[in-house]
Amino acid sequence: MNIANKLTMIRIFLTVVLITILLFPFYMVNIEIPKIVVGTISIDVKYLIAAGIFAVASITDFLDGYIARKYNMVTDFGKMVDAIADKMLVNSTLIILSSQGMVAPIITVIIVFRDTVVDTIKMIAGSKGKVVAAIKSGKIKTSFLMFGIVFTLCYNMPFEMFNLDVANFLLVVATLFSIISGVQYYVMNKNIIFEREEKEQTEIKN
Repeated sequence: MNIANKLTMIRIFLTVVLITILLFPFYMVNIEIPKIVVGTISIDVKYLIAAGIFAVASITDFLDGYIARKYNMVTDFGKMVDAIADKMLVNSTLIILSSQGMVAPIITVIIVFRDTVVDTIKMIAGSKGKVVAAIKSGKIKTSFLMFGIVFTLCYNMPFEMFNLDVANFLLVVATLFSIISGVQYYVMNKNIIFEREEKEQTEIKN
């Protein structure tokens, strides 16, 4: 359990805390969450707390990979848990925000669907001893997505005061890059995906 892996485990812990804050029915235990009023906008403090937790968790996502590569701490356990932690953090938050009407469901559906396809491609490649490396469009998608989620949790502040829907803009851009990167992953690895079938057909012909 090196430093990089510890950061990944911290991200998983923070994700559990984040989900609890967003979903826990505080009213049922007579806990009233305070609100902050900015102009005509009433901001639920629990979402601001969630935004802070999400931001910190996102930073650990960058740090664990950076530290693992720089100090040669890359392990199979780290790769597996890091992928799980990323999906737990981003996808669970998107699903919750969609159910609460803060994110358009189509955005969540596309991103979760894309992640499922890409993870399947990586799994197939791994079963054949191949490694599917991260691509630039995927990293861009992740960056826009994380910033978009933070601003959504912050009620699009301070841009909301100027009628600039920055949060949704970032999420839409992230969705577009999600589609682009998903297609790129498929095109770049389709030979690996269908490699076995092609070999079997060749053997049958021979």
